Amino acid sequence: MNLSEKAALLRAKKGQAPVSALTAYDYATARLLDEAGVDLLLVGDSLGMVVLGFPDTTHVTMDHMIHHTAAVARGSQNALILGDLPIHSYADPEMALTNARRLIAAGAQAVKLEGGVGQADKVRAIVADGIPVVGHLGMLPQRVKEEGGYKKKGKTDDETQAILAGALALQEAGVFAIVLESVLPKASRLLSERLDVPTIGIGCGEGNCDGEIAVITDVIGSYPWFVPPFATPRAKVAEEITQAVKGYLDALK
Repeated sequence: MNLSEKAALLRAKKGQAPVSALTAYDYATARLLDEAGVDLLLVGDSLGMVVLGFPDTTHVTMDHMIHHTAAVARGSQNALILGDLPIHSYADPEMALTNARRLIAAGAQAVKLEGGVGQADKVRAIVADGIPVVGHLGMLPQRVKEEGGYKKKGKTDDETQAILAGALALQEAGVFAIVLESVLPKASRLLSERLDVPTIGIGCGEGNCDGEIAVITDVIGSYPWFVPPFATPRAKVAEEITQAVKGYLDALK
């Protein structure tokens, strides 16, 4: 199955079935999630925080993304592998295309970038090369320093309309899906209804988007130092690791 076919199958879920999406950053996790039947594996620049220990995503480089994308690709057979274009990697259409090609060469099957109207020309350049693209609107982690923190979006009609304008521009440019992050429920529902491509929400409330994306460390409880208020931990892996290591240490005594 080629890149476009996988993207087309995911786009066709709009109005038919929810899109499942989880982050993955390494071979073993990717293999487990793929075998469990997840639709989309996002090699997100969130790895900067939960894998590399940076304070935010603005420290992530293309080399980081290529390294982790290749690991995930070796572990996944069926899920669509989506690689993040990190900050400073898509300043213009030419740079965006060059770095999108690098992620594809590493094993990604689609790429994601943040922003709306101003990114449409970059999306067109990448899509014209046969590489599927996902947009990302709402709260944009790569702009956390500019905005002075992580803030909910869609609080006013004007803000919602601005997000919609960006979403429509991305859709016209050729994205096959759009991630909405930390957009208030009412605004998320409106955006999902107005768009022809699937919306994949993170922190947008339940049932307001066409799918949901979650950070795997939040889902399995392996990063206890910070859990977003909207996350739903479904396991306590950090506690299990601590107990296992204590058992190992006790056995040595």
